[in-house]
Amino acid sequence: MKVTVIGDGGWGTALALNLLANYHDVTLWGAFPDYLDEMRASRKNSRFLPGVELPLELKLEGDLAKAVDQSEICVFATPTQFLRGVLKKFRDVPAFPGRVIVNVAKGIEIDSWLRISEIIREELGDVRFVALSGPSHAEEVSRRVPTLVTAASADPEAAKIVQQVFMNERFRIYTSNDVVGVELGGALKNVMAIAAGVIDGMKLGDNPKAAMMTRGISEMGRLGELLGGKAATFSGLSGIGDLIVTCTSGHSRNRHVGEELGRGKKLADILKKMGMVVAEGVWTAKGAYALSRKVGAETPIIDEIYRLLYEDRDVTEAIQSLMTRAAKSEDQ
Repeated sequence: MKVTVIGDGGWGTALALNLLANYHDVTLWGAFPDYLDEMRASRKNSRFLPGVELPLELKLEGDLAKAVDQSEICVFATPTQFLRGVLKKFRDVPAFPGRVIVNVAKGIEIDSWLRISEIIREELGDVRFVALSGPSHAEEVSRRVPTLVTAASADPEAAKIVQQVFMNERFRIYTSNDVVGVELGGALKNVMAIAAGVIDGMKLGDNPKAAMMTRGISEMGRLGELLGGKAATFSGLSGIGDLIVTCTSGHSRNRHVGEELGRGKKLADILKKMGMVVAEGVWTAKGAYALSRKVGAETPIIDEIYRLLYEDRDVTEAIQSLMTRAAKSEDQ
């Protein structure tokens, strides 16, 4: 099939390489022509996916209309906070009958607090949408490390198309009809990864990190159900699977933010040093905090991460607040 990946970050590039391995006709679109020229010359994405060769078969295109022309599948790998701007440009390109729109970014839009499928519906209308999510670091997928993810859609046939197009002996895909749960699992786990990083940065040990991850998935499921997701989804790849990998991996940008906070660094300084590398959990924490209040969910971990990021909360006080909450049963 002809597939266009919209977003030349690490994840978009890794997925483009996976699609090439399945013998599809793949174009990778990037927003910055000068950087695309650099990638063409070096056949590397040194900024976002260093050390990985880009085959000559991978087309690099800066013109969005040319990039998506006749594409049967368009994969949006654009950070959540920049997605709406790209979608507005995408509206102007010719439609392709039956085209499947796949999103692989994980987050909640600032101010609107919308999930990505909701943003796409606002900008593009009723399209064949699939959310692809799970424990999948770009660095490992690009090196053909065995990886499992979930393709979720209200359109079962669209989910099966994505399963067939992306799946191979190193990249296994399961299908789901719970778009809400899959999207929220991918977004909320980034907030929990910041919490895991704080624990690591403070060198508190294994006990609190295990506790945070366990209570974190409970919190994600509680909020997710109130927002329309299914409880079982948060026990799957896009929930606890993604939570585990993001909270434990050295590749995790969100965990890195938490580590630096745990070491006493200020958020502005952390983000400045990261440059163009995006930690979605920083923005998602604000959205999750707002949504939890909207639906009346009890989200103590999300609340403390929000305060660390946006109210200059002291990390020691945050830990103390969580540990001294009123006694409860474990199913609360």
